[in-house]
This record gives sequence, C-alpha cells and structure tokens, in this order.
Amino acid sequence: MIEFTMPALGSDMDEGTLNEWLVKPGDKVARGQIVAVVETTKAAVEVECWQEGTVGELLVPVGETVQVGTPLAILLAPGERAEKRRPRAAARAAAKAPAAPAPSAPVGRPGTPTAPGHRRWVSPAARRLAQSLSVDLGAVTGTGPQGAVTINDVEHAAAVREPAKPATTAATRSGADRAAQMRKSIAAAMSRSKREIPHYYLTDEIVLEKSLTWLTARNAQRSIDERVLPAVLLLKAVGLAAQRFGEFNGFWREDGFEPATGVHVGVGISLRGGGLVAPAIHDVPDKKLDELMDDLTNLVARARSFSLRSSEMSDPTITVTNLGDKGVDAVFGVIYPPQVGIVGFGQPAQRVRVIDNGIRIVPTVHATLAADHRASDGHRGALFLGAINELLQQPDLLEK
Repeated sequence: MIEFTMPALGSDMDEGTLNEWLVKPGDKVARGQIVAVVETTKAAVEVECWQEGTVGELLVPVGETVQVGTPLAILLAPGERAEKRRPRAAARAAAKAPAAPAPSAPVGRPGTPTAPGHRRWVSPAARRLAQSLSVDLGAVTGTGPQGAVTINDVEHAAAVREPAKPATTAATRSGADRAAQMRKSIAAAMSRSKREIPHYYLTDEIVLEKSLTWLTARNAQRSIDERVLPAVLLLKAVGLAAQRFGEFNGFWREDGFEPATGVHVGVGISLRGGGLVAPAIHDVPDKKLDELMDDLTNLVARARSFSLRSSEMSDPTITVTNLGDKGVDAVFGVIYPPQVGIVGFGQPAQRVRVIDNGIRIVPTVHATLAADHRASDGHRGALFLGAINELLQQPDLLEK
C-alpha cells in the first residue's frame, strides 16, 4: 500500500485545496501521470503521481482544503486489496482533516462535497471559467460523459442567467483575494529567505556580441515560429554552468547541503494579475535550444493561465530571474529556499567597453548571483559567473 499525499509545491505552501480528481478507485496509474488538480495561492496545479499502482481509495473529497503531507489517496500494489487497508487509511485521513467544515464553499464548488467516487466531474478549464463568471457549478447541468460539466455548459449557464452587477463584484473580489493571498505567500517565503540564508552577491558585465551575432545568423535561417530568443541562451548557459559547479545547484536542508541529481532551472514569471511564480524547466543542460524555446513559451503561457504541474513547482534546483524586458540594468534576487542560488539578468544594451586595447560600443548584460554562504563562498561564486560568461562567448557550445 502506498499513500499518495498532498505535495509541497514550494516552501511557501502550507496547504492546498483539492479541485479535481482525474482518477477513480480501480484505475491503474503510471509514473508521471496527472491524477489530481490542486489549488494553491499561486495557481491551479496539475499533480503528478510518481508511483505505479491501482487506486484503492480516494481519501479527500473535492473542495476540501488540507495540509501538506495529508494522505489524499491509497495506491495498491499488485495483489493488494482495498478492503484490508480502508479502515486504517480512513481513520488516518479523518484524524488529519480539519475539525469542522467551512461555513460556506468558495464560488464554483458545491457546498456539500459528495463522496469522491460519485461526484460530478468538472474539467479544470470549466472550473476556472465558472469562477471567473461567478457561475454556481452546483446548478449547472453537465452534458459531457457521465454528466461531466464542460466549458460549453458553463458558458450556457452564464448566458441564460440574468446579468447582475454583484456577479462582477464577486469576480473582482475573487481576483483581489487571490492576489492578496499570493502576496502573503511571497512575503512568507522571502522573509524566511532573508532571515535564514546568509546571502552574498556578485555581479559581472557580460559582452553579448558573439552570442547575439551567432543567434541572429541562426534565426535568419528559420521561420518566425522557429526562432530562439536571447533569453534561451542565458538559460542554457546557467544550466551548463550549474552542472559544472554543483554547489549552486541543490538544496540546504537540515543544516546540510544536498546536491541535486539534475539541473532544473526555475524561471521567474510575473503574472498579469500581480505576483510571481518560478516553475522549473527540467534537465536544461541536456536540451537543444529549440526544445528549450518551446519549453519556455509553454511554461509562461501555462503559468499565466494558472495551470502548472506539481513537478514544475517543486523541482527547481536553481532559479533565473530576467528583468531585461522591464528596462532595469541589473537585478539582485532573493534566494528561494531551500535552493541556494539565484541568477539575475538585466537589460541587454549597447555600452562602452574597452576591448583589445580599444574603445568599442558593444551589447552587454549585467549578470548577478545571489548565493547561500553556507553552501559556497565568493571565490566559487566568481568562477560560476565566469563560466556563464565563458559559455556565452562560445555560443556553439550552447547548441549541443
């Protein structure tokens, strides 16, 4: 028997709300399969399961908010039977559940959750649309398979409903509540970071002339849809450098450094409604530039539509924040615990530099490193930034 628990989707997450089950008792699940959707203060996250087995029991009903680590479901190994495990699992879930239910349910969730195996299925997109339109899903007739509520059902319910001003007010309040909760989460994580992590900061001005000339020639041979942004070169350079300097790629846990087995670069993404997330692009050093460009485009789109995966939120081993498009020269980030480093890039711009004993105007970017002094020191940090610089002077190495 394996307990599938509420995952920690970042150090600032204490609890999550189960929005949707994508499996039911009796279903077989594979490693990496998305089995549930959990609502956090930052996004509706698609939760993956990293064990194989058969769903024996769903312990938490849709709409319930539980603490990180609470068992959500029971997975059975071949030959195991759910009946033998159910009483103990149910008792454990009941012990960890809140003492009393909330007096009222949030917009878009039934007031009294039904048993997990008999609830009405609602797609994540339909649920988010219902929230934005202030449509009560309990009053919507589902026309999908087995009575599932679809986007069309929500749109129809909103169309036939008599327009009312309070609906707009409720939607606005919902957005404001989300923004306020996100600010609280960010404040908690960043306060912990500055309180617990002894930061040190380094900066280096990197000449981008070779990289941008090479990238311009490369993009000229491709269609607009196949072209790569300069930001992808920066991501690849950080990933390769982090692979070489492992003390910046990992986690500080229980008074010790844990090096990561892979390089999963978190990308700082600002959200349209305010706030910030930093989900991961996995295995950056092993990916071609075209693949990284596709991953980055997809990640930004899903982050801004509040649809991310649990591995993307929990796996970053080092983070990159790039504020070049905002016009700032440099950004000195705050480390996101339990990570031990964050790399920042400012705006690439034409600047005066002395090159080969002559004065030239060349494109440069200010790269910064904020690192945890418990895991590394300034000497190694300087070498790490130097490796990023070196890689950007040899852009052919980034293509491999």
